[in-house]
Amino acid sequence: MARFIFITGGVVSSLGKGLASAALGALLQARGFTVRLRKLDPYLNVDPGTMSPFEHGEVFVTDDGAETDLDLGHYERFTGVAARMTDSISAGRIYSNVLEKERRGDYLGKTIQVIPHVTNEIKDFIRLGEDEVDFMLCEIGGTVGDIEGLPFFEAIRQFSQDKPRGQCLFMHLTLLPYIKASGELKTKPTQHSVKELRSIGIAPDILVCRSEGPIPQKEREKLALFCNVRPDCVIAAQDLSSIYEAPLAYHREGMDQAVLDAFHISPAPKPDLSRWEDVADRIANPEGEVRVAVVGKYTQLEDAYKSIAEALTHGGIANRVRVKAEWIDAEIFEREDPAPWLEGFDAILVPGGFGERGTEGKIKAAQFARTRMVPYLGICLGMQMAVIEAARNLADLPNAGSEEFDHDAGKKRFTPVVYHLKEWVQGNAKVKRKLTDAKGGTMRLGAYDALLRTGSRVAQIYGGLAIEERHRHRYEVDIKYRDALEARGLRFSGMSPDGRLPEIVEVEDHPWFIGVQFHPELKSKPLEPHPLFRDFVRAAKDNSRLV
Repeated sequence: MARFIFITGGVVSSLGKGLASAALGALLQARGFTVRLRKLDPYLNVDPGTMSPFEHGEVFVTDDGAETDLDLGHYERFTGVAARMTDSISAGRIYSNVLEKERRGDYLGKTIQVIPHVTNEIKDFIRLGEDEVDFMLCEIGGTVGDIEGLPFFEAIRQFSQDKPRGQCLFMHLTLLPYIKASGELKTKPTQHSVKELRSIGIAPDILVCRSEGPIPQKEREKLALFCNVRPDCVIAAQDLSSIYEAPLAYHREGMDQAVLDAFHISPAPKPDLSRWEDVADRIANPEGEVRVAVVGKYTQLEDAYKSIAEALTHGGIANRVRVKAEWIDAEIFEREDPAPWLEGFDAILVPGGFGERGTEGKIKAAQFARTRMVPYLGICLGMQMAVIEAARNLADLPNAGSEEFDHDAGKKRFTPVVYHLKEWVQGNAKVKRKLTDAKGGTMRLGAYDALLRTGSRVAQIYGGLAIEERHRHRYEVDIKYRDALEARGLRFSGMSPDGRLPEIVEVEDHPWFIGVQFHPELKSKPLEPHPLFRDFVRAAKDNSRLV
């Protein structure tokens, strides 16, 4: 039966609870334990699928089609454990489940209350799969004191009482601000945060304290005394140059040892951190740098493309180069010539997105990469825009476009090269969708198979002819334009197993030009870089003449 670690946060948000959880999971794995990580979010959205990237960052998609918080991406990248639909829950989903049960009469006429009905629903979620792993790490979103988070804190308090003594551990992440004028590291905010946590019945076993620099022994002892934890359970979390240094940094601070001691696991298995040491060495000692232009719609917030940023880093790790990603707003190219902006870059990446804004700029970026022989990777919408560019400029379809932006097929002799997908096969079942369907969870979501063309570049990159990748989109490239496009050099090199849906295109007689309908960045990891990103960065490295 699993031991449970609950990770909470205080003082301010965005301190790195997800990263701390992921790093701890990696450390426990390095000692031979199995882990699973979960995220409990207090917001009332059912899931983040309908949120703007500016509001919540990227949406991370699991193999089984769940739209989840970006922290699940951290969990996967650090542990290699594929996240599932049951690893992410929101207050919206919890309340929705409770209300559905009430409507069915499951509660036998009782008055429905936060305690016990909502808290019981949360506890049922936490218990899922508890017999599958050695450790279950559950991160609670938000900060202690947030009104919407109270049911979750109460639920984990109850859960710890339901379990045998010593089976649950509470880890609290806080901020130690440094006051430059007085030259002091202040512990009072952490003390107040722990006091707030204790007032709702939870006493932290381990404190993880974010700070810009080292925490002097005097402050550690003060925190231990006033927060009622052991001095060796005050863990410093200093700012790092790379998030992939976190497992090594936390290990040096004794986080994993403190966890094992709290669970009375002795003797503790020795960790094997050699793979993380290799990653840290490759990041710290690159053999060059490549510049990649990311031409997107949400470039003002890097978290909107978090997995892409990390996948580029992974490609750099594989090629032992530093990847300098520079974010360019696609709308700029709708007003200006892209050449002055894109000249000098070693490669161009156009990511996914929704809506018409910036799409003409993405098309120009794809044209620049194709005509200037610059390595290009188009993901989801980035692939669709590359196909539209080829249709307009190579296949004599000047009015090519997408139904996502123009539903009037008669307007300007509009040619819908990209159309709204109304029916597809998922597993053994047929899925149907209409434009008027509700937005949440109605896209082509999750892992789908694809078959690669023999002799294609992507078959060489993947080292095989059958792949499985994650999707998140409503629109598809229309297969009826395949012959016209292939006759002009745009090769359809990956297709769905039934041959109806284009998955990958590539330009012949080009150093490296690939568009994919899926999201390869979601499966990339520092210890296992995705093949497409590994080879894309290699192509950028070749283009920069580093070799």
